[in-house]
Amino acid sequence: MEVCYQLPVLPLDRPVPKHVLSRRGAISFSSSSSLFGAPDPRQLSQRRGAISYDSSDQTALYIRMLGDVRVRSQVGFEPERRSSHPYLCIDFRTLHTRLGCGSTTASSVPERRVHRLLSFQRYLHSSRLLRGVPQQIPLHLLDEDYTGQARCMLGKVANWNFDIFLFDKLTNGNGLINLTLHLLNQYGLVELFQLDMVKLWRFLVMVQEDYHSDNPYHNAVHAADVTQAMYCYLQEPKLAKSLTSYDILLGLIAAATHDLDHPGVNQPFLIKTDHYLTTLYRNTSVLENHHWKSAVGLLRETGLFSHLPAEDRLNLERDLGSLILATDISRQNDYLSRFRLHLDQGNICLSQASHRHFILQMALKCADICNPCRPWELSKQWSEKVTEEFFQQGDIEKKHKLEVGPLCDRETNSVGNIQMGFMTYVAEPLFAEWARFSDTRLSQTMLGHMGLNKASWDGLQREQSSVSGEAECGGASGGAGDVGAARRDSTAGGASSKELPQGNRES
Repeated sequence: MEVCYQLPVLPLDRPVPKHVLSRRGAISFSSSSSLFGAPDPRQLSQRRGAISYDSSDQTALYIRMLGDVRVRSQVGFEPERRSSHPYLCIDFRTLHTRLGCGSTTASSVPERRVHRLLSFQRYLHSSRLLRGVPQQIPLHLLDEDYTGQARCMLGKVANWNFDIFLFDKLTNGNGLINLTLHLLNQYGLVELFQLDMVKLWRFLVMVQEDYHSDNPYHNAVHAADVTQAMYCYLQEPKLAKSLTSYDILLGLIAAATHDLDHPGVNQPFLIKTDHYLTTLYRNTSVLENHHWKSAVGLLRETGLFSHLPAEDRLNLERDLGSLILATDISRQNDYLSRFRLHLDQGNICLSQASHRHFILQMALKCADICNPCRPWELSKQWSEKVTEEFFQQGDIEKKHKLEVGPLCDRETNSVGNIQMGFMTYVAEPLFAEWARFSDTRLSQTMLGHMGLNKASWDGLQREQSSVSGEAECGGASGGAGDVGAARRDSTAGGASSKELPQGNRES
């Protein structure tokens, strides 16, 4: 018997009820299953993935420090299945919680039991049988003032100073859903592509649910931030007059799903633990491939484009994968060199579909790492969040006696030196070329913010070094603990004293 679900369209002031829609986990497809049919519940796979970095990349020593990818191969659309290779049974979310509590006395046997229990519990909560059972999460209602402020912010969504953290609070954690839905409606894409609103709402809810909220950085707020940045780039004059409705739809969906199901660890960690995804994708763009497959799984499960011809659906899925795979930082030089060559030769022709798609790839790459280009108060928050995610991975590696990644040791790294390296070797070269392509007020604003932010981090680093030197010269009686406290106080005080000018850009 076929059951039809009537899904309400919730206002901005209401949180997304877990009993409305639920998720069965990362989707896997078998070659024997129907192309667009429902997935077999026995083929459910756990959420794992990571950023991949190529050891042959010559962008700078900074990128090579991020990890080593030993194999490059052509991307194929393969079913995600758990391999028989052994891997370290680590429940990332559980470990983050344990590390925060400082528990180090538990033996390996209880850890394995907890891992199995949580995995089974998670499978039960995601099964069809318990699809209507709400989780034990308090649902706080927002008053009309919050709703009005959120709608007011959406009216200024083209502003580069858009505060995604505030918007996420005003929408009670539903920023990605409301922002993406608003942009799709603003472009008239819902009506143009005849999208079913129930299916669209279900798709967006499932996308937001599949981002791990306990990740400090790679979560739904980051996805919403990238989507808002992508919208700003789509509004640039060169793109606005050239892109088709299909290009815009593809760009917005790719931005919203580009980090889908990120586990909060990088690819070298997965290689060290012999994770099954590294075998599946042959150590190449592991996380990006997983994001792509997860997004395709949601599109097929919700049937968002089921009314389109099968060939069009497949083409959209492939184009979506091409955009998401472009966010692999290990291929930064490949895209940047090609972009620079096109600009030098002046042969970018946006009337050609292939050239428009390449510009969409570059736009998504810029949107993905645009945090250094935001105003200081926003950029600083993102910098702290991404660094904390690095450090959490380092804590896990220490706990399990694994080699700690170069940027993941909180005892030898700081937010400032990591961010300055990232700006110098990754962000600045990319945004300099983007400014050559689109020399607008927005591009100059981004470069201006990045220069000011880099100077601010440099100032904070100098203050920390100065305080550290004074503490060491003050006498040995101070002790290492006092020096550490002085560093923390200096960092907090220096950060709060920095006030940088704002740069606006309205559409």
